[in-house]
Amino acid sequence: MDKTLSTEISMSEKKKYKVFVSGAISTQFIADSIAKHSTKTTIGAHDIFLGQVRSDVIENKTVKAIDYSAYEEMAEEKFHEIREAAFTKFELTCMHLYHSMGIVKTGEICLFVFVSAKHRTAAFEACRWITEEIKANVPVFGKEIFEDETYAWKVNTK
Repeated sequence: MDKTLSTEISMSEKKKYKVFVSGAISTQFIADSIAKHSTKTTIGAHDIFLGQVRSDVIENKTVKAIDYSAYEEMAEEKFHEIREAAFTKFELTCMHLYHSMGIVKTGEICLFVFVSAKHRTAAFEACRWITEEIKANVPVFGKEIFEDETYAWKVNTK
């Protein structure tokens, strides 16, 4: 069997996890996710990235929220591809990815990337790589809602 075909089959057969959550990702959800890992004694390191909505000022208007949308099926597939690539590229024990859909107010969490590994270097490198891949390749769109109720489509920056 062709190695490419074999890789495609094994990726498609793996369980796909639901990434999108409605609204903001709560701090309680994040804390519970961390707490659940205390029984996994082969893990030596965790790394977490939390994306938070900023109150940017754009053309003299202040952002009060972002309304996230996506073609969910396509975006979920991209998340799955990134997840599988990360497990191939880095020595990870586990990974959790969550992204908000709908309205998230400034100060609230919209992206939660949580990786675990035996060693910190793998966790650090994987978390950064995954976050950059999500921002570059997952078709999630944000409509910035300003205090005056007008809006503009968000442009991703580094």
